[in-house]
Amino acid sequence: MTDTAGEGETATEPKTWGRWFGRPGRSLTRRLIWLAAAWIVVALALTSWALTSQYEESTLRRLGFLLNQTIDEVVLATTVTPDGVTVAEIKDSQTLRPLSGKYWAVGELDGEGGVRTLARSPSLAGEDLNVPPGLGNRLQGAFGETISYNAPGPIDKPLRVAASLKTMPGRDAPLVLMAGVDRSMIDADTRQFATFTGTALLILGLGLVVAVFLQVQIGLRPLYSLRNEIADVRKGKAARIARTYPLEIQPLAEQVNQLLDHNQETVERQRTHVGNLAHALKTPLSVMLAEAGAQEGDLPDMVRKQTEVMKAQVDHHLRRARAAARAQSLGERTPIAEVLDEMAVMLERVFEEKGVEIDWRAPDELGFRGERQDLQEILGNLMENACKWAKRRVRISAGPTHLGQMIVVVEDDGPGLPEEQRAAALQRGMRMDETTPGSGLGLSIVVELTRAYGGKITLGDSDMGGLKVLLELPTAEI
Repeated sequence: MTDTAGEGETATEPKTWGRWFGRPGRSLTRRLIWLAAAWIVVALALTSWALTSQYEESTLRRLGFLLNQTIDEVVLATTVTPDGVTVAEIKDSQTLRPLSGKYWAVGELDGEGGVRTLARSPSLAGEDLNVPPGLGNRLQGAFGETISYNAPGPIDKPLRVAASLKTMPGRDAPLVLMAGVDRSMIDADTRQFATFTGTALLILGLGLVVAVFLQVQIGLRPLYSLRNEIADVRKGKAARIARTYPLEIQPLAEQVNQLLDHNQETVERQRTHVGNLAHALKTPLSVMLAEAGAQEGDLPDMVRKQTEVMKAQVDHHLRRARAAARAQSLGERTPIAEVLDEMAVMLERVFEEKGVEIDWRAPDELGFRGERQDLQEILGNLMENACKWAKRRVRISAGPTHLGQMIVVVEDDGPGLPEEQRAAALQRGMRMDETTPGSGLGLSIVVELTRAYGGKITLGDSDMGGLKVLLELPTAEI
């Protein structure tokens, strides 16, 4: 059997497509769904990131407002004295309770880009607020403005710190005022918001993918219907595309119908030409044979023999041309069971004296995708050859394959055929036994017709003891 698994497949697309989209070139539906799903994932991921970032930014903005209020309270409570800087007690319970999560500090620039603490809130418990490298330089560059940053707290909890460089009455050097607050709750709220938003967008994304899938399936349904109609035409179940399709697809259906009409016209022209050629050649050949047969001598004998060879060659090529033309025609179908029954009844009568019994089996729905005359000639030659060589029994079985083909097996209980002679038996005019009637053209005719339909013939050994012929032909649904 020939392997036709790759027939009809389109050329593979670049490996990049196959790697990222699961070889979408093999499926328009898959391509559309994958592209839509990829865009949905990217869009929703960016949306989730943007919403989470906006939520975090707005939360930090509100937190910065509270930190600025604390800095203003520290400014009001700060007094410059000859002995240094003193800060009056700020009535904020959080800044009074040690390690409460809310802190303030007053410092000065140390000349190296850092900050040296001069006063701190009781909540710091003697610790200093962490200062990132270069904060002093940044504060000098943005004098009077507030700079916010993240830093670890006294008990390794994340802090949000605001710092500002301000001048104070009675002091030439500016002071650095800082306020910090525990941002653990803010981070937890941000994570919760991100989780909630991500889950909601994930559900939305799944819903959108399902909606895209349904939209593609419904939108491409006319294409599926058109594909099925074309398959019915190819299988012989219909002659044309009959349905009406949407405006975008209807021109394609009309073009297919025009192609079918053109193909049918081409086949009809080929048949006409073949018939004309047969009529033009056979009549002169018949006259030459009649004239040569009416005379005696070496020359008439030679003319008669060569004319018979010419006639056989003409019959051979005309039969092959007719088969090739019919094989191109779409929509032809022939029930194989009917042909087998017809051939079996006829051959059992022909070989009645020999007592040959023909046992055939074939599904009623199994059909040959071609003309009845060609199937009769193929099966007739094989079955007649089996009856000639059989002792008493001939067995024929037929069945479909999953490749759109059917297998016909013809077996007999005769002497069989040695393996080294099987290739020669399929050649034109070759006879394995001169004592057996025949011209030696039967199997070669079968080979020619079978190949014209894209089939294959193989010879083997039968478990009945004789020859087994495996015939592969295109199948059509009945």
